[in-house]
Amino acid sequence: MFEGIYKGRRVLVTGHTGFKGSWLCLWLKHLGADVVGYSLSPTTNPNHFELLHPEIISITGDIRDPGKLEETILCYKPEMVFHLAAQSLVRYSYKKPVETFQTNVIGTINVFEACRKTESVKAIVNVTSDKCYENPPSPPFNKGGRGGFSDDDREWGGYRENDPMGGYDPYSASKGCAELVTNCYRNSFFNPSHPLTFPLSHLLTLSPSHPHILLASVRAGNVIGGGDWAEDRLIPDIMRAAEKNEKAIIRNPKAVRPWQHVLEPLSGYLMLGQKLLEGRKEFAEGWNFGPDDESNINVESVVRQISLEWDKIEYDMRTNADDPHEAGLLKLDCSKAHARLNWKPVWDIKKTLGITIRWYKEFYEHGIIQSWNDLHEYIEDAVKKTLIWTK
Repeated sequence: MFEGIYKGRRVLVTGHTGFKGSWLCLWLKHLGADVVGYSLSPTTNPNHFELLHPEIISITGDIRDPGKLEETILCYKPEMVFHLAAQSLVRYSYKKPVETFQTNVIGTINVFEACRKTESVKAIVNVTSDKCYENPPSPPFNKGGRGGFSDDDREWGGYRENDPMGGYDPYSASKGCAELVTNCYRNSFFNPSHPLTFPLSHLLTLSPSHPHILLASVRAGNVIGGGDWAEDRLIPDIMRAAEKNEKAIIRNPKAVRPWQHVLEPLSGYLMLGQKLLEGRKEFAEGWNFGPDDESNINVESVVRQISLEWDKIEYDMRTNADDPHEAGLLKLDCSKAHARLNWKPVWDIKKTLGITIRWYKEFYEHGIIQSWNDLHEYIEDAVKKTLIWTK
């Protein structure tokens, strides 16, 4: 897969103990990569990373600690860096805004700065969020505009990569800031079109550019799949309630999200990483990876569908006007990834939800970890569709 480009390569994954990071490590090991992880300890018990127990070098560290981060990168000399470490919860960001901005903005800067100090790094994929885009705080949205969506405006195609960065809540704003930081470093320090040109006498006062490093950012929709136990996320909240034979409380039932299995955006990240490692500077840009239109459905529809997959799932729909603001609609225009990367999703919404609930059902009822099986099934289905990355 991916033309074998990851086999034998040293790859650093920040945030490897998180939900998405642990799945990425699983896939990279399957591809034969030499994986180093840098992250805080897992924040939940159970957690996907410790259940998988992948054979990687695992470093416990905080991206807000520039010294340890730099030491790790200089020591292990990765060629490829996938930066996933983040404070990733909207509601938590209202409680801890300073921590959120320090982690998601300053932490990202620390990663880039550490990469600048080693000659080994050739490519960086910075993972942000679909919430990085400017989103109106409340209805009515601007019909037909690039910044909003209304129920009678079904022709709106979703956020494009060149749309304004923004963010109403602290988490979303921090991811918008992280995108601006990424663009700044790409232009100022990782720009293959502008190699180091200032006189040698200035080297003591100016930091040199590193045009050999290609930097891209990626924005994905609502990612689901087995092994997520984060607080204030729809599927984990429902699974925890089902395990306790309790009803899950569903907030914002009308909120529309681009639901996709965790393996979908990861296939895009790995495709993009391949291009960057090949030295394809035209791919050092921002990219959206989201599902097909039929997978953009509201929370209520998701809950009703998954309740058919496991009879232990019970729920109660509630809307509280005092809850912190969350965007009413988030939809991504992924035409750029489709056209230029030839990237396409593998699973539709029905299969995505079915695979996800099967993972939790097998775990809670039989203690079985389905992750390897899910990865192989995903690859097999991608091969059947003759997707380009399977070669």
